Amino acid sequence: MNIPSELKYTKDHEWIRVEDGKGIVGITEFAQKELGDIVFVEVETLDETLAEGETFGTIEAVKTVSDLFMPIGGTITDFNEALTDTPELINKDPYGQGWIVKVDITDASQLDDLLDATAYAALIGG
Repeated sequence: MNIPSELKYTKDHEWIRVEDGKGIVGITEFAQKELGDIVFVEVETLDETLAEGETFGTIEAVKTVSDLFMPIGGTITDFNEALTDTPELINKDPYGQGWIVKVDITDASQLDDLLDATAYAALIGG
């Protein structure tokens, strides 16, 4: 299982990477494998400011729909438009081309409360 060490993780299987002061958010390889073939991603919170743990969208697989949760508080500034036509990018490249949203981080200290790769691996039994 691929768990990049430079990312931070939530217990709900979202990841966040900080680049140039912005958070880039997606779901983990573990989550996409559990969901199966992803067929649709919906984010209706563009330009909204959400708190840590709030739902920012949904992800639909062949058999289920799951909520997506904010790993930290912030304003959603971008949605990965490539997912509109090719949501399976999340299955193919969950930590790269399969990113879901970008966020202006409200409080960077919240990153300290997230799991590192070792703690996330322990959570999923890795």
